[in-house]
Amino acid sequence: MGINRSSVMDIDSVDIHHWYNKFMRESPSGLLTLYELKAILGLQGMNDEANGYIEQVFATFDMNQDGFIDFVEYVAALSLILKGKIDQKLKWYFKLYDVDGNGKIDRDELLSIFKAIQAINRQTDMSPEEITNLVFEKIDVNGDGELTLEEFIDGTQQSDEIMDIVTKSLDLSNVLKVIKNGRRNSI
Repeated sequence: MGINRSSVMDIDSVDIHHWYNKFMRESPSGLLTLYELKAILGLQGMNDEANGYIEQVFATFDMNQDGFIDFVEYVAALSLILKGKIDQKLKWYFKLYDVDGNGKIDRDELLSIFKAIQAINRQTDMSPEEITNLVFEKIDVNGDGELTLEEFIDGTQQSDEIMDIVTKSLDLSNVLKVIKNGRRNSI
């Protein structure tokens, strides 16, 4: 996933200045580590699934895979999460959920993600198993138990229910707005 310059340019210069100051306060080296990201988001001490999810989020934002998030990667990530178009977000979600990187999301990967999200957000409207079953029932068009990028994007955009699940229960904007507004008070 490359940096989308147009989405970076859409961010208000005041926001960039604020994010830069916050970024440099939290990471004076200019390179944010996974540990620092967890500290900024108030996500230390999570269960294994939640930790795995945060590590996967970090990996998708670490675009050059050097083990750090630099300021450009940080702004690109915030831009995508807070101001990105839905198709950009869905591509990012797909990459995030495809933990093994094989170009498909299987039930185990999706279930693990939903368990992690539930641990982080404390959301209990539906169980992770119910959400996973619903997603596969609605958008796994060929019934092979795996979602391709095309199935995921098309199916999510065609189902208001799945779109709602993806954009609300899996959206990191509530967590990432903490970066803009200050530390998280509760998890």
